[in-house]
Amino acid sequence: MKKSGILNRHLAGALAELGHGDGVLICDVGMPIPPGPRIVDLAFRAGVPSFAQVLDGLLDELVVESATAAEEIREANPETARLLTGRLPRLSHVPHEALKALTVDARLVVRTGEARPYANVLLRCGVFF
Repeated sequence: MKKSGILNRHLAGALAELGHGDGVLICDVGMPIPPGPRIVDLAFRAGVPSFAQVLDGLLDELVVESATAAEEIREANPETARLLTGRLPRLSHVPHEALKALTVDARLVVRTGEARPYANVLLRCGVFF
């Protein structure tokens, strides 16, 4: 059995398949999930796992070239907005409807147990060299 890192076999496998430019949506339980991308649903119960836990775990595994969140997060969920700004210095913001439209191109969707407004971010994979 794997001792550390991401233990969920579906998530570990999906991350291994990602390449430069691929999109990864980390979302809360309320975000509409578009048809098409691979979905790894980690939600166990409300708040478990938290958005912050999933984000930190994925940032340990991925090189992130850019990130996009809904601009509404700043007012509706300032705690998560600060978390994203602190972890993702090149974070851009778009209206929530535009973020939902961008998720159509995501290759992977990771659903958290978070149930707070706009706890969603679209990451664009970079390369490690």
